[in-house]
Amino acid sequence: MSEGVEWALHSCLTLSWAEPGQAVTATKLAAFYDLPAAYLNKQLQALVRAEILTSTSGPRGGFRLARDLKQITLMDVVAAIEGPQDAFRCQGILRAAPGGDPETDYLKTCVVSQAMARAELAWRRELAAQTLADIRDTVESRFPRTPESTRHRLTNLRRP
Repeated sequence: MSEGVEWALHSCLTLSWAEPGQAVTATKLAAFYDLPAAYLNKQLQALVRAEILTSTSGPRGGFRLARDLKQITLMDVVAAIEGPQDAFRCQGILRAAPGGDPETDYLKTCVVSQAMARAELAWRRELAAQTLADIRDTVESRFPRTPESTRHRLTNLRRP
């Protein structure tokens, strides 16, 4: 999984703690986490395409959450950044192994491929079962000052 997933998840949480109605620029979010703005912007644009965020241009523009965090799963964010394809992709290398058969569908018969498919399904189910609201609630219970300190820092970052 790319670092873009981590960046996207944290950016969504940060946007949830921004002042109501406030759009936050990619540059400001990048400064908040000391990340490269151009690369973070690519991740944010992927979230816009997935309808997780909205984007507004102009002097008061930036990014906002497109929907409530209760409606955004971790899997939604992962799929927006990484795409819908499976993490493990069987290449059927057994075809060329001793005793291999070029006509066999190793995606269906390979024990390694089957094990990885089961693990992928469990991973996806777990990510789909957790919302960003669940994560936000846990953060706020463990670190109650996070919303206030996030708003304060966003307000005091210089607008690029």
